[in-house]
Amino acid sequence: MNVKEFSSRVGISPHTVRYYEKIGLLRDVHRLANGHRDFSEKDISWIGFVQRLKDTGMPLEQIHRYADLRAEGASTLRERHDLLERHASALEQSLAEQQRHLDRLREKIALYRAAMDGRETRLT
Repeated sequence: MNVKEFSSRVGISPHTVRYYEKIGLLRDVHRLANGHRDFSEKDISWIGFVQRLKDTGMPLEQIHRYADLRAEGASTLRERHDLLERHASALEQSLAEQQRHLDRLREKIALYRAAMDGRETRLT
């Protein structure tokens, strides 16, 4: 599939697709005889994983490191595992912190609800 079809399927712009190829996140993209890119289902799967890492807050530098390790093959399994473990741990900590913030917001909302219902409450 060409860049336009690929970008539509993965939900990123053609510009971003080209950028990812330029910086090495998309590697070994097949080219047709006319030089046009011909993306595969494997490329879709890979970019889906890259997007997931990005959506979970992994910095592009770390994603690129993961891509480099992936390109090196099976000898980097431990390092890829460890990189993902560290990211998962950081994500768990972030989620826990966000949950604490959400809990405090819900408490404040409950105070406002009580005040609006005419129940006495102390708002700060």
